[in-house]
Amino acid sequence: MRKIVCFVFVAALPFLSACDRLADTLDIPNPAKETANAQAIGGACRQTGRSIEDCYALNPEEQKAAIFSGWKSMNEYMIEHKLKEVPSVVANGQVVLQPPHAPIVVAPAPATQGTAH
Repeated sequence: MRKIVCFVFVAALPFLSACDRLADTLDIPNPAKETANAQAIGGACRQTGRSIEDCYALNPEEQKAAIFSGWKSMNEYMIEHKLKEVPSVVANGQVVLQPPHAPIVVAPAPATQGTAH
């Protein structure tokens, strides 16, 4: 009986070792995924024109070296392709519907008609 259990375990091991869903289900941290996420954050910070220090401050739980790596690679890419920064539309955690330089248009209140008694 013991040989059968060992055989089944060994046979199932290749299928279980490559399963990302199993690792996600068991909440096993994946260092490669965390590093890639931090690099993406760094690249996004550079693309929106944030300084590296602001990016560190906004993402204290992420790896600083990976953030810097993403920021630097995006900076090199933007210089090589002569791309301009894309301004962020998020300010203080809230989405701004109009760019800050656009005039605010306020519609006049509808005229109310008085009722005759």
